[in-house]
Amino acid sequence: MWPFKSSQTIEESGLLKNSIDYHSHLLPGVDDGVQSMDDTLKILENFEKQGIAQLWLTPHIMEDIPNSTEKLKNRFAELQAAYTGNIKLHLAAEYMMDTLFEERLKAGDLLPLGEIGNHLLVETSYFNPPLRLYETLSSIKSKGYHPVLAHPERYHYMDEKDYKRLKSMDVKLQLNWASLAGGYGKPEKKKAEWLLKNDMYTVVGSDTHRASMRHWEMKISTSVAKKMQSGSIIVESGDWNL
Repeated sequence: MWPFKSSQTIEESGLLKNSIDYHSHLLPGVDDGVQSMDDTLKILENFEKQGIAQLWLTPHIMEDIPNSTEKLKNRFAELQAAYTGNIKLHLAAEYMMDTLFEERLKAGDLLPLGEIGNHLLVETSYFNPPLRLYETLSSIKSKGYHPVLAHPERYHYMDEKDYKRLKSMDVKLQLNWASLAGGYGKPEKKKAEWLLKNDMYTVVGSDTHRASMRHWEMKISTSVAKKMQSGSIIVESGDWNL
């Protein structure tokens, strides 16, 4: 099953067959992701070829992109009407932990992640943490949600100590699979490999923003692909508790 070579493309690894993509920006025309319905449908067609079974559309919600819940639900309904493929689509959002998020959290105006609807996908600036990072994460939990931190390997200000603190708070971590292939740079790849080795991740996602992002053609270590398939990280569909 596994060829005797040190690396292979993500497509060759078969890693995405029957998988769940928990993070994408494919809802067209609502943020800095895909802009047209046609492009979204083309990407979904390619994702079908890779064997992706379920996909979460997680458009940005932040002070600079103040998408309303109603607007995103309406656009999602349009996508569902246009898409005739076999990937199961879900709608959530990726929330920047800023003042707008605190207002939405307080009001209960949210698009949660997971079929149970009790997880929130959140992010921060890549370079600086929010002033109240851990307080905000605690507030999420106090509202009955489990925080899922998007692509922690991409936060320049975080190190092993920070990741261990997040896990001690039961904050779940979401891997961008392209990070393991060096898609965001060597430091991000190194962090992602460390986090995976230490079983820090819970779910994976593509974080796809545009049709040109061909993540499945990137090279990934064979041993890393094995780790993802045999570990506790949620890759395959089936019984899952998010």
